[in-house]
Amino acid sequence: MSERTGPVVVGVDGSEEATKAAVWAAAVAEKFHAPLHIVHAIADTGRLLTDAAAAMLASLIAEQRKSADATLKSVEEAVRTRFGKLTVTAERSDQSASKVLTDLSGKARLVVLGSKEVSPSAALLLGSTTVAVTAHSSCPVVTWRGEITAPTDQPVVLGVEPERTGAAAFRTAFEFADRFGVPVHAVNAWPGRRTLGGIEIPALVDWGAVEAAQWQYVMGAVEPWSEKYPSVEVRYFVETAGAGAALLSHAPDAQLVVVGSRGRGLLAGALLGSTSLNMLQHGPVPVLVCHNANP
Repeated sequence: MSERTGPVVVGVDGSEEATKAAVWAAAVAEKFHAPLHIVHAIADTGRLLTDAAAAMLASLIAEQRKSADATLKSVEEAVRTRFGKLTVTAERSDQSASKVLTDLSGKARLVVLGSKEVSPSAALLLGSTTVAVTAHSSCPVVTWRGEITAPTDQPVVLGVEPERTGAAAFRTAFEFADRFGVPVHAVNAWPGRRTLGGIEIPALVDWGAVEAAQWQYVMGAVEPWSEKYPSVEVRYFVETAGAGAALLSHAPDAQLVVVGSRGRGLLAGALLGSTSLNMLQHGPVPVLVCHNANP
């Protein structure tokens, strides 16, 4: 994230979640000495199956256009009340939210979206703004959820997975922790005693050596970033669970969960992978997704 100098971009839609996400985004922007850019665009809807659905959509879009200015004004006021010195700009667009936010991600430092929950069915549709932007963004994306609207003393949790956790995820997690003055909790998950063909085979595997290798991996992967950010305390965790379950067990005590993803592409749900989608669906706190391709 440090290589980007653009604004923190937040998408709003008039919901309470979006307003809280904007306040959180403003707090992040202030910590990173960056401007905040608030965006209101037309909600993504996925595929329309009937003429009646199309008519309802047209009515919804018309209503959104009417309320857009009031929404932007309300969010700006909520932000300026708490962050009077922050540079804040606003933009209204009649294009789809996923397109607008994805386009803006090319120059943004961070994109933030408020979200209640991303259902499994929504995760399969490009009509889900959260999933589409997260999958295709050129910068890290935060799906905001919960009640945290300002930095706390809680840690930043970082999921450490081979291949998925690239330099962007490490850098971003440590930058947030450094700016917020909190520790990083580096969490690695490994399967533990799995079965082969339905038969448990503990006698054929040196599980102690496997666990030791996991500890060696996670500590080795994090060490270069600890050296770059010596003021950030790091705690290490190796969990015998799936990656999603392991991160969810740590999330309630965190203020932010950072996960990596392999890249960007056309199939949003498949591209993000099970860990990222699981956190987007169920994470109780803000979740930040970094693609390996993010600078």
